[in-house]
Amino acid sequence: MAIYGLDAEDRFEASSRNVLEQLGIRLTVGHDFEEYLWYLAKARPDHRIGDPFNPDTHNMNRNNSAWIVGHDSQGRIMHTQALRLLPTGAEPVSEYFRQNFHGFAPSEMDIDYERSRYKAGPGAKRMKGRVVYSGETWVGGEPGQFRGTGISSILGRCAMLAAIKEFGAQYVIGFMTRPVAYKGFCLRMGFMHAEPLALRWYLKNQPDAMEAVMVYMSDEDIRFVLDLPSSKLETLAA
Repeated sequence: MAIYGLDAEDRFEASSRNVLEQLGIRLTVGHDFEEYLWYLAKARPDHRIGDPFNPDTHNMNRNNSAWIVGHDSQGRIMHTQALRLLPTGAEPVSEYFRQNFHGFAPSEMDIDYERSRYKAGPGAKRMKGRVVYSGETWVGGEPGQFRGTGISSILGRCAMLAAIKEFGAQYVIGFMTRPVAYKGFCLRMGFMHAEPLALRWYLKNQPDAMEAVMVYMSDEDIRFVLDLPSSKLETLAA
């Protein structure tokens, strides 16, 4: 059945809702990060919320932040993700992270901030405006429950759609560790652009750095990806 009179966002929202219903997944979007902490404690008790989304550190409200939580057909939490509109002002993303990258360190790690550093790529130097940071990405479920369903592709695009609808995002960015990004997870989550060696985190008393890739999308990129059939995106990510 053809759907007429709908833009890419509407078409993706309709088709993704059908797929998620078939998989028994229900997504909830919220803005109260105290509530989000409750979900995290229930689903991931060993995980500490990342500093960018910590309500004790930042003023998290519906104008600048949102979370997404997914439940499976048994009511179990199987997905978390969080979004935050960065206060970049008139400065490019590169300048914001040059001054603030310490606040985006991996949680639960003893970081040596003196040795760690941020390196801006050309995309970060160009990006200005309403920039949404995406993090806290986790997909769980029972072993094999969602394997082969392409669920990470759908959930990633749902987050990008939320960034546009909730905050009028002009860009969505995130950081991924090098092994995760190089295995193609950034593509599976829908990101079309990546800048390697954006972050180098050193642990105290450790000689080697943990490298992170900055992934990003413009709103134009997002609408293009939303208009792709899931099967085509999965082929790109294979």
